[in-house]
Amino acid sequence: MNNIKLPPDVEFYEDIRLLVYRPRGLVNREAVNRIITVIGELETTLKEPFNRFSDTVGADAIDLNFEYIIHVSLYRRSFYGKRPPIKSAILATDATLIHYGKVHALLTQGSPINVRVFQERKEAAQWLGGPIAILVADADQHQ
Repeated sequence: MNNIKLPPDVEFYEDIRLLVYRPRGLVNREAVNRIITVIGELETTLKEPFNRFSDTVGADAIDLNFEYIIHVSLYRRSFYGKRPPIKSAILATDATLIHYGKVHALLTQGSPINVRVFQERKEAAQWLGGPIAILVADADQHQ
């Protein structure tokens, strides 16, 4: 992975091509911008595409709005361009984050970024085709 330093809330499993993001505390523009930067660096550096899993269950508060979510979704769609298809699973139990995830999924339709929102880890793991152990791995510690 060259010299990309991952923040503490991000793990990358190169063997199964999966980025796991587990935001804690406040999810705001700064937090979202940080993960977008990490994803962009990995996309630019790595030769192979990778899926993403965002576990938002550990978030305590949300300071975002629909305008920002729309901006981020359109930016990601444009930045990712014509790269190979990837899956992005969002685990959310908070109603606001579920709605934001669904807006993101809607705005990335027709692009190689396939976004789905889940409320169960097992369903997200099945859809991603990855081991549920990784998606559950540290989740119990943070609840």
